[in-house]
Amino acid sequence: MARQNVAEQFVDILARAGVRRLYGVVGDSLNPVVDAVRRHAGIDWVHVRHEEAAAFAAGAEAQITGELTACAGSCGPGNLHLINGLYDAHRSMAPVLALASHIPSSEIGLGYFQETHPDRLFTECSHYCEMISNPQQMPRVLRTAVQQAVGRRGVSVVCLPGDIAGEPAPERAADTALVTSRPTVRPGDDEIDRLVRLIDDADKVTLFCGSGTAGAHAEVMEFAEKIKSPVGHALRGKEWIQYDNPFDVGMSGLLGYGAAYEATHECDLLILLGTDFPYNAFLPDDVKIAQVDIRPEHLGRRSRLDLAVWGDVKETLRCLTPRVKAKKSRRFLDKMLKKHADALEGVVKAYTKKVDKHVPLHPEYVAAVLDETADDDAVFTVDTGMCNVWAARYLTPNGRRRIIGSFSHGSMANALPMAIGAQLTDRRRQVVTLSGDGGFSMLMGDFLTLVQYDLPVKVVLFDNSSLGMVELEMMVAGLPSHGTANKNPDFAAVAEACGAYGVRVEKPKQLAGALKDAFRHKGPALVDVVTDPNALSIPPKISADMVTGFALSASKIVLDGGVGRMLQMARSNLRNIPRP
Repeated sequence: MARQNVAEQFVDILARAGVRRLYGVVGDSLNPVVDAVRRHAGIDWVHVRHEEAAAFAAGAEAQITGELTACAGSCGPGNLHLINGLYDAHRSMAPVLALASHIPSSEIGLGYFQETHPDRLFTECSHYCEMISNPQQMPRVLRTAVQQAVGRRGVSVVCLPGDIAGEPAPERAADTALVTSRPTVRPGDDEIDRLVRLIDDADKVTLFCGSGTAGAHAEVMEFAEKIKSPVGHALRGKEWIQYDNPFDVGMSGLLGYGAAYEATHECDLLILLGTDFPYNAFLPDDVKIAQVDIRPEHLGRRSRLDLAVWGDVKETLRCLTPRVKAKKSRRFLDKMLKKHADALEGVVKAYTKKVDKHVPLHPEYVAAVLDETADDDAVFTVDTGMCNVWAARYLTPNGRRRIIGSFSHGSMANALPMAIGAQLTDRRRQVVTLSGDGGFSMLMGDFLTLVQYDLPVKVVLFDNSSLGMVELEMMVAGLPSHGTANKNPDFAAVAEACGAYGVRVEKPKQLAGALKDAFRHKGPALVDVVTDPNALSIPPKISADMVTGFALSASKIVLDGGVGRMLQMARSNLRNIPRP
């Protein structure tokens, strides 16, 4: 048997680590690795049209599966294109390994054609970033990179010069065992004891949950029931904690609604569960705060803490719940549930009148119909901007649906490439994008990737011919909008020209049928919905805080729109309040 070269051994190690796809664009220094993938039965090469899309797709696949994924870029400009998607994956704690191929090793440092220094460039968006300078290094560097990405949940980058990729590999160096899963982390007994005392001493406790509550829904509900706590969430916590939640008081933050803000400020003790919520202006500074997080570097970086607890949320609650005293009074919980329902009653009226006749279509109406039409186990990928608002307020989680977006990094153009990675994990599962016309057009070339691989992604395009969120930001700051208008084509016609299914919707009565037809179509489809660019209402009173931070609660929110089926959920929770 011929001896392996470095590229072949590299691909072998990736396959043993569980990687099933390598997303990227072929080219020069990357060619030995791509050829090794071609000849390997366990890994597919996914040819995208832009390396940024490769990184977004890998990050989405990692978020859906929880397993290691990989992407690659050729030397210089090729791997530079990966950087935005890698930032997003890293901040989303998605385990991604990126291969940044490099110029010939003998030319590094001499200003060679396409020379960059990827070992320096990617350090800020990775846990591990190293260059392989000789074949003997490769297996150990790659194993370290794999274990950093998996163990620390984020990005690792390996820089590999093209000439070294073609050299003979060290024999039997790929046989060492790999760590490909993480253990649970239990807090120490001292931390549990201190948290028990804080909870027992507090009359009013609020839980605020983030993405770290994934897989811990039952434990959070059991804990909330025992201590009679309202439960709010950040945007990344929505899919994990909002459904089947009789303690739900909504979401806090720039897109917030309901009574989450009030619940976090009117309690005696606020417990942050698995959230690295970035907006400290929305967190109180006059109540006791405890934080539980798997990442110790997240503890206390947003607010002053009375107690920092390093641990997995699920494991922490398993230790904690049996030890806290059950609270008897529901007064605070019921008060917050009532405030939550009242807040939603107030904002829902804005878009319930004649929405089925309004032209251009209200985007809220589009999101509501989409939520009702999509499958119960659909994966939604959401563009940054106003689509975040519609997802936060209208998509209904149920424990089976997934909702992913660039919620921490805040990049435009993420929804389409994320849908590629999500769909490749399961071609039978419905994957739907909530795309803005600005984000979609930025990486529109990768719509061709859907066609090339016949991926049945459904792109729902909120087409208001503007950068809507930026316009809103300008308005709130007292500035006239400028540079935010888009001159758009008929995107449905563009989709059909690419070989996909396309339909354009300009009237409300067309919407439901168009979505159902697109969802029934077996291949990729795009629904171009012309939406109202003026579907933003500003409340009559704008405070100084709102000018700098949008809003502090739904009753004062700048984005004063409907909230979909969440009002029904709030009313249902109110009915569950015990009557004397």
